[in-house]
Amino acid sequence: MRFGTFLPQGWRFDLVGIDPADHWATMRSLAQRADTGPWESLWVYDHFHTTPVPSAEATHEAWALMAAFAASTSRVRIGQMCTCIGYRNPAYLAKVAATIDHVSSGRLEMGIGGGWYEHEWRAYGYGFPEIPQRLRMLREGVEIMHQAWTTGTATLDGRKYQVDGAIMRPLPLQPGGVPLWIAGDGLKVTLKIAAQYASYTNFTGTLEEFTRKDAALRGHCEALGRDQAEIVRSSNFNTIVGATEAEAHERLAAVKARLLPHLGQERADQVEQEYLASDGFGTPEQVVERLTRRRDHGLGYSIHYFPELAYDTSGVELFEREVIPALS
Repeated sequence: MRFGTFLPQGWRFDLVGIDPADHWATMRSLAQRADTGPWESLWVYDHFHTTPVPSAEATHEAWALMAAFAASTSRVRIGQMCTCIGYRNPAYLAKVAATIDHVSSGRLEMGIGGGWYEHEWRAYGYGFPEIPQRLRMLREGVEIMHQAWTTGTATLDGRKYQVDGAIMRPLPLQPGGVPLWIAGDGLKVTLKIAAQYASYTNFTGTLEEFTRKDAALRGHCEALGRDQAEIVRSSNFNTIVGATEAEAHERLAAVKARLLPHLGQERADQVEQEYLASDGFGTPEQVVERLTRRRDHGLGYSIHYFPELAYDTSGVELFEREVIPALS
């Protein structure tokens, strides 16, 4: 199994209490830590407002961070999970990504999806198209990126996007372009797009849901004549580990206490339950057992979000010592 880690960027109230003037130094330090560690990749989210409730707390922009991490690391791959197709013109985004791929010496990943955070869409003036429209934007946008990175130009007279001979030079350093991670759960449309274009998928949900989505992806690949083994399946996990179950619960209680003033009791309780239900919560032995089961059902890449990371790295250190070696 391959491993990635999310870095704090504020979106999940994971930089609160740190002076905003110190945010970049914090993120850079953690990125450089990941660069020298066992992680294959580091990730951020593509969002503008905090979740699960919008607030005045800082949320740092994903693609600006991509450029910054590209320039301040040397080994680890860098990605977004996942870029919202509606937030940037896809031809422009393809150009930005190609430049960052050069800055990073070919270490960029492109996570892309249809988007979901309605408050954010409307606040930034993007409206909020219905799901079929957002998925059409995703399909057309991915086609533009694929053309741009494989031919050096892009032309598409689509229903959502129109480009006419957009020149895309230089090409990304990576042969065939920046690897595409198609993120989303749509069995009929999103996974069909993934079957055509993706190097990676990103599924959420229970093991049973993962298996159902994996079967749908296999069906789309068969229909398109593509080898399904070419596509790596990935999932994200909210992760808190402790040497004992009691320690894991103590760590979770500290995270909840930090979130409580910003979320309120009901929301904080919901977040707590999400962690308790996560395959990434518990002792290293418990996490290894659950991830092994996922691996046996086709999971090839797990990406872990550690809510403590900006404040305490001892949990991620435990994960690095005991979980990654057991599954890598």
